[in-house]
Amino acid sequence: MAAFAQGLNDVGYTEGQNVLIERRWAEGHYDQLPAIAADLVHHRATVIVAAYLPAALAAKAATVTIPIVFISGTDPVESGLVASFSRPGANITGVSVLSTPLAAKRLELLREVVPTADRIAIIVNPSNPNSVAQLKDFQAVASTLQQKIIVANASTEAEIDNAFAALVQQRAGALLVGADAFLGGRRSQLTDLAARNAVPAIYSSRVYTAIGGLMSYGAYYPDLFRRAAQLVGKILRGAKPADIPVEQPTKFDLVINLKAAKALGLTISPSLLSRADEVIE
Repeated sequence: MAAFAQGLNDVGYTEGQNVLIERRWAEGHYDQLPAIAADLVHHRATVIVAAYLPAALAAKAATVTIPIVFISGTDPVESGLVASFSRPGANITGVSVLSTPLAAKRLELLREVVPTADRIAIIVNPSNPNSVAQLKDFQAVASTLQQKIIVANASTEAEIDNAFAALVQQRAGALLVGADAFLGGRRSQLTDLAARNAVPAIYSSRVYTAIGGLMSYGAYYPDLFRRAAQLVGKILRGAKPADIPVEQPTKFDLVINLKAAKALGLTISPSLLSRADEVIE
């Protein structure tokens, strides 16, 4: 939210002065999103900003007139949000992270750190429509690499505990945590379980490595929210979402936590360290 506010400031809008921000949180409970979107429509929001695919789909279903700006981790064309990247159409545009293809890159990085892992697990939230695409991409790359995988679903805190118990029982040598808002909100639980069970893991965002996760690879999320705010500024100045191309990040950060690697008994190669955008010691 701080990055979003800064993005608004960059284009001449300051909360409390010439713009009002109404915040609504589902806290990972995606079934609440339709009601939240309907409430914002009822209160005649000027623009709705929808963070991540489930919220964007709920907002699109709730209105065809109020402009919507999304931040999504999947292909917005495939998911039905927009007609195309260059000409979104209708009342919606936004920033697309395209995190689904990044699952393949994360698997490759994980194999580089733990080349002896016989089985690699992935945890996804089945409540998120994006999980299907993430799994498909992950499984395709795993098949190409002849990598055995374990798939675990988790959409509650208890299911996260159960998923870890299952992957430990099945002797997973490493773990990939899918990109998902609910899982991101439970990052302390996930990184603690990974450390406690000595499972090397890679995550979608630096927020995990900052609190002790082994490594992460993905877009810098504050920048995505800042760019989304700038799109909001264009709409407030009269631009139509249908005419504003969907933006995509061009830079992805690899972050490695050496303290976590040491605790796991792992040695990170100089080659991988040299490619890291940030090394936490």
